Amino acid sequence: MRRWLPYPAMSGLLLVIWLLLNQTLAPGQFVVGAILGVVLARIFRLLDAPTLRLRTPHRLVLLAARVSLDVVRSNYAVAKLIVRGQSRAVQSGFVSVPLRLTNPYALAVLACIITSTPGTIWVSYDAGRNILLIHVLDLVDEMVWIRTIRDRYEHLLLEIFE
Repeated sequence: MRRWLPYPAMSGLLLVIWLLLNQTLAPGQFVVGAILGVVLARIFRLLDAPTLRLRTPHRLVLLAARVSLDVVRSNYAVAKLIVRGQSRAVQSGFVSVPLRLTNPYALAVLACIITSTPGTIWVSYDAGRNILLIHVLDLVDEMVWIRTIRDRYEHLLLEIFE
């Protein structure tokens, strides 16, 4: 069974996502979604991804709440800059953030968090030095951004993944 369906949860989730995107439970779409779920899960097996282990999965709830709040706050701050016409006076820049994270799944989650937050974007990651480079739209103090990423996100991600 594992040979044909190596990741049954992933296959099921892909089927559900397919049906939601197509907004139908038609038999044809169900079959297409099931085929996609099985094929994509088998392709994922070929990637030989490291095993995902969550040490404290219940902390994901806190992380999701924190990220949601930060996204709302950031949307408000960016909108305020644009509406008030202060976007020309904004000092943007790059910040190098030294990380303790090494887990690829934790780094992927951090990339999603930073990129989905308006006003910031993940630029690059130096795995050799474990340094993250981000671009910040309204850069006032680099240390504030370093502390924010390390204290608000990295600390929780370390608890969850490592």
